[in-house]
Amino acid sequence: MILDRRTFAASAAVITAFGGCARLARTQESGSDHSEAPGYGPLRRDPEGLFDLPEGFSYSVLSRAGDRMDDGFFTPDKFDGMGCLQLGGGRIALVRNHELGFADHHLGPARDDAALQARLAAAAHFDKGANGRVLPGGTSTLVLDSKTPTVVSQHLSLAGTSTNCAGGATPWGTWLTCEETLVSAPNTGQSHGWIFEVPAGAKGLVAAQPLKAMGRFRHEAAAVDPATGIVYLTEDMPDGLFYRFIPMVRGQLAKGGKLQALAFVDGGTDSRNWLSADMVAGQSRKARWIDLDNVESPADDLRLRGLAAGGVQFARGEGIHLGWTRDRRRQMFFTCTSGGAGQCGQIMRYEPSRFEGTAREGDEPGRLDLFVESTDPLVMDYADNITVAPWGHLIVCEDRAGSKINHLRGVTPEGKVYALARLNADTELAGACFSPDGTTLFVNVYKPGRTLAITGPWRKFVT
Repeated sequence: MILDRRTFAASAAVITAFGGCARLARTQESGSDHSEAPGYGPLRRDPEGLFDLPEGFSYSVLSRAGDRMDDGFFTPDKFDGMGCLQLGGGRIALVRNHELGFADHHLGPARDDAALQARLAAAAHFDKGANGRVLPGGTSTLVLDSKTPTVVSQHLSLAGTSTNCAGGATPWGTWLTCEETLVSAPNTGQSHGWIFEVPAGAKGLVAAQPLKAMGRFRHEAAAVDPATGIVYLTEDMPDGLFYRFIPMVRGQLAKGGKLQALAFVDGGTDSRNWLSADMVAGQSRKARWIDLDNVESPADDLRLRGLAAGGVQFARGEGIHLGWTRDRRRQMFFTCTSGGAGQCGQIMRYEPSRFEGTAREGDEPGRLDLFVESTDPLVMDYADNITVAPWGHLIVCEDRAGSKINHLRGVTPEGKVYALARLNADTELAGACFSPDGTTLFVNVYKPGRTLAITGPWRKFVT
């Protein structure tokens, strides 16, 4: 349903009532980590003062904002979502988003260098701003030696987009980069709010083709089910929807498809638990899917039309990643940054139907359940980007602006949260992803941007 003024006012009251949760998070001290499981043990102080890890773990900095890349461009700032993909020949690629808006040219790949600006304008790109300059958002690609891992090369791979937030790696070797903005004229020449596809093996800038059938909205992240080719999408809005895109041709998203929004079979349209506990941990609800039309949404009303048709509201959908049950059933984990009574964050779990996306799925619907809801910001606060470790644990990036400290949190298959790492800086963590062999966890420090590679005794988790 569309929020009326009474519902909006009630939601605002909840935000005010639980403001203490946010204040507590901002005043937490570095030694105040709370864990529901032992994890890998206490976090040790980093001599560099940046990134605290358990005993036996270490990190290295692979890339920094402002560095010159091999193509001559500057490494853009605001490191956000990221995927790790195989290249073959002993190499892997990190394709990394840069959440730069139309006014962030000073942080972009050309910065204030007139010669680089001209080079960028002559290269493949999507759009320019009102000032005639190529928009600074997009992606960069780091090619790594998979055994070390050390950087072999890095280059700009997508240009002229805006506010590239998260995304998702595909089974066919590409990265889906998502714009979390609806900026348009007069600030830009074209409308934004699209998904773009970047092949991991591209050696330079790729043609920027918006995948318009996947909808125009404030995209956050994407995850592809390799069994069906269906893409699941999150939306970073307080009343956002959870979407799926059924492509006409599996693995060829540019050929179009059908966009749908999740609804509950038994009714109800709110998963946020702001006003009442509509979602209870451990209790799953049957899902149905609503067809959406006019998905290019020039009026920014896609989610409103979906809500009016019975779609479920989610509290700022963020990262999403494919996982597996112990008996190898597929499941999608996705975060809702401000979900829960305290607005400290939720992790939802969607298990697709055996007949997902077919005429028979109504006989055995997919199911959604609340996997984790944080009630204590010192346990988990503002869950954002997420990945699933090869051994089944979730790795969650926190994004509480102004907290001075954000964490990487681990979550066990039983839903118990533990502190994995602590960032001692007033910025978020993003882009967590594992190397294909599971030995290295890559993660981004948002601003000033740094990409870290974390290694350690991953298999020595304390139960």
